Parts: sequence; C-alpha cells; structure tokens
Amino acid sequence: MKGVEILSRDGTARFGRLTVDDTVLLFPSATDATRLFPALNTRTGTNIPPIEDPEFVSRFLIRDGEQPIPLHMHAPADIQSGDTVISPNWHTLLSRPRDFCQFLDQLKATTPPDTCWYLPGAALPENAAILVHAGFDLFDYIATDLATTQGKFCLPDGQYPEKVMEEGLCSCQGCLSGDLLIHNRIALDQELARIGRRIRDGTFREFLDGRCRTKPEFVSIMRHIEKSDRMEQYCPVSRTGPFLATSGDSIHRVEVRRFADRLIERYIPPVADVAVLIPCSAKKPYSLSQSHRKFSQAIGRRAHELIMTSPLGLVPRDLELCYPAAAYDVPVTGYWDHEERYQITKTLVRYFTRHPYRRVIAHLDGDARIIAQDAADQAGFEIEFTCETDRLTDPASLQALSEALSGERKVKSHLVRGMISFQFGYDLRAPNLEVKGSYPEQVVKRGRNLYFSTDPAHGMMRPTFDGWSLIETGYRVYIDDFVPQGDILAPGVIDADPVIRPGDEVLVIGDKAMTTGRAVMSADEMIRSSRGVAVRVRKVKKLDGQ
Repeated sequence: MKGVEILSRDGTARFGRLTVDDTVLLFPSATDATRLFPALNTRTGTNIPPIEDPEFVSRFLIRDGEQPIPLHMHAPADIQSGDTVISPNWHTLLSRPRDFCQFLDQLKATTPPDTCWYLPGAALPENAAILVHAGFDLFDYIATDLATTQGKFCLPDGQYPEKVMEEGLCSCQGCLSGDLLIHNRIALDQELARIGRRIRDGTFREFLDGRCRTKPEFVSIMRHIEKSDRMEQYCPVSRTGPFLATSGDSIHRVEVRRFADRLIERYIPPVADVAVLIPCSAKKPYSLSQSHRKFSQAIGRRAHELIMTSPLGLVPRDLELCYPAAAYDVPVTGYWDHEERYQITKTLVRYFTRHPYRRVIAHLDGDARIIAQDAADQAGFEIEFTCETDRLTDPASLQALSEALSGERKVKSHLVRGMISFQFGYDLRAPNLEVKGSYPEQVVKRGRNLYFSTDPAHGMMRPTFDGWSLIETGYRVYIDDFVPQGDILAPGVIDADPVIRPGDEVLVIGDKAMTTGRAVMSADEMIRSSRGVAVRVRKVKKLDGQ
C-alpha cells in the first residue's frame, strides 16, 4: 500500500502524509530510508548525478518496480500518483543555482503533483528550508551523520566545531549527554518540524527569507525559484496572515509581481480623467487610517485615488482590500533603495501608459515625490504637486489638495467593476448593483438578490450563484456527474480553467450540480492529481431533475 496526500501548501513547499505499507509518515521529515524502503538495501544504479550523460543514464539506471522509483531528467518518467521518487545528488548543484532550478522544474513537470520526492544524503539543518522550498519532501540522516564523523556541530545557521557543543547553544538530549550524532539528527528533525509548522501557518516564505541568508547560493536558488512558472502556479492568490516585506527580495515575490501584472493587464479603472497619487499608511486597509480619511475628505471623490507604496508600487483605492494590499507590512525608514525605486517607477509607467488621465496630481513628499516625477517623465505626462513640505496632513497641505480639484466632477463608485476585473479578468457591466453594509464587510445586491460579498480575511469578492451568472467566462472547474456531499476532491475533476490558482474563487460545474467555493489547488494540480482536496465547497446547488 502506498499513497501521498498533500495537506497544506505554501508555494512550492508542501506539508503532507506519506503511506508506505503500514507506515504513515508526515513530511517534510527525515527518516531511516532503508527501513522505510527495503529495496534501497540491494538496489544498484540509482546514485546517478543529475547532469550525467544520457547514454550513461540509459545504461545504468535500473528500475526494479519498488518504491522509491529512481528519477532522472534523461530517463522516461513513467511515474504514477502516490509514488515516491528518489532523485539523488541534487546537493552537488547547490553551487549552480540556475541549473539546479531549471533541471528540477523540468523533472517536476513530468511527474504527478501528488508525488513524494525523496532526496538522499543532502539534508542539513542549514539547507533544509531551501530544499523544501525547491520541492523536496523526504530526507534521511546521511548528511548529518557525515557531519558528525567530521566533528561538525550542526545548527540552522551553519556548522561549527564540535567543541562549540559545550557552549550551551542547544539543550537537546544529544547536547545534554555529549552525543554529537544525536544532536545533529535532532537539529535536522527540529528544523523540518519548524518548516512544516510554517507551511501550515502560511508563513514559510517569510521563514525562508531569513534562513537562506546563511549562504549566497541559497539566496540565488530562492530567487530563481521565485521567478519560475512552477512557483507562480502554486503560490496562493491570498493568505489569511500578514505579508511581511522585510527584505529586498520581497519586491520580487510572486504575490507582488502578480498584483502588478493584474493591475496593468486586468484592472479596469473608474470613468475618471483625474487621478491623485497619495502615500500609503501603516494601517491596513488604508481607508481606516487617520491620514487617508483626511486625504479622502480633501479629495471629495473628485478624482481616482491611487496609493503609491512599496513593494506593490500602486494600489487603486477600490483594490485596497485585495491581497496583499491589505496585509503587507514593511520596515519604515524613510529610505527607498534603488531596486524599490526602479520597480515602483516601472509599475507607475506601465499603469499610466495603459490608463492615461487628463490630470495627474501627486500629494507626495520625499522619495515618493521623486519617483512620481521620474514616472511622469518616462510615460510622457505632466504631474502636479500639491504639497511643498513634508507634512502632507497639515491643514494647509490638505487645503492645497482640495483647491487643486476645484471644479472637477465626482467619480462614480467603482468597487464592483474594479474588483471583478482585477480578480477574474472580466469586465462586469451589470446595471443597478448596490453596495451595502459597513466597510470593509460589504455585500453587493440588486433588490433582495445577493450577488457578491467581500471577504475581509482574504480581500476577495465571493460570488453567489447569481453573481457567477454575471461572470460569463473563466474560473470554472468541471466535475463528473455527481452531487458533492462535501469538498471537491481531485479525482472528481475533469477539467479546470488554466488561470486558477490556490485561493481563487471558483464555480464548479457538473451534470448534476453546481457549487461555489475556493480553490485549494492550481488548475494543473487539480487535473493531474489523484488525491487531495481540489475545492473547498461553500454552497451546492442541484440542477433541475436531480
């Protein structure tokens, strides 16, 4: 009996359950692999480096039909859902980050998503986080035992001479008894347990940001993975926890790039020919902050409000609930580095080139003011500044902002169309929809019919069945002819819109029923997996005749 069930994801890192005969093991974890997989004791020809010659691979890689199945980029995959694969020697590519990531992406594309990846002889407390981020699930103690024979004391921040064990850096059972072997194994187990906890909490990426700084090659691998299509597919569109942008790499995270791309490529702004650039606030959503209440009062709905911020670049007022706009937190120093300036300027140029305004007013100070001017110069539009001091909320500054908008027409409410275009890539043109309720928990109705509700925890619009009837295309999942009695499992999925990512709101359609819910998997994972929850169901509607 074998099986792999992915229980939680955080991008390419997974927390799951592996079943081998009568043994059930949670991963990521380390184990005595030769006991778990007895075939490893007698098998030959599996310890082939990833970059070995194809002819060599075809000659020596032998499969005996037992788990784990040897996997190599120069050998046919032929892997089934629930299999465990062994792909050794990837630690030899840690010093070649580009090859490490490209070769691994190629292999991952040929195997089902619900495959457990065993990496032998590589895991140490210092590299466990980056290896899990790369997509490996199962490890052994070979590397830690080798470090023991070399007299190395292993911790998550690196390796130390054995004598350091006497300095009280760790109080595990091994350190208390003076046993280096036990300490090194415990250190790996504890690090993998922390990683598993972080994956389940949805904070693994922030954890990795600190852990990978011990070696330059780890940072390089993280950056390459961040840019990969595989990472984009598996990265959720929203999280319930905060988005901590605490390092320079935060500006390159998938969530930041995705927000900017959807802003430029999907978002439909309100019918307005005047825009006002204003700074962000520490409090989220911005509208609840004291400074933004003053800004909005001075603007008086006579312009489209655009919040300029790092790392997101630009957040329209009607998108301020969308993740990560309402969830990010950054260290405030008053200084924006060159990379921040470049990325934010690029986003502003892209936006104003696609959406030109008759007037662009900037109520900004400091570096933000300089960035706005640079963007205006590059995009070829004039920009007006309304504050000559660094006190944007002073009565005189607010009065100048208000006077600059004198005579301008008010902009009509745009929450529904803006959010739907950003979230679903659909231009909703439904008349007579009314937004009701207390911000940010609002609902969209027409008469007594409920069409959408905002989810403040995720910053998403939740369509009802009536709401989905207004969104005619996209974000559909197709299932077999059954009436769901709970969540939708991957084996029941026939097809899915390729744009679906974990956390997206979806409409599930079958011959006997329709459901609304939130995707747990990406479309690719739904289709290619044989286990696991694909969609968390919120409502079920039986179709006529059922």
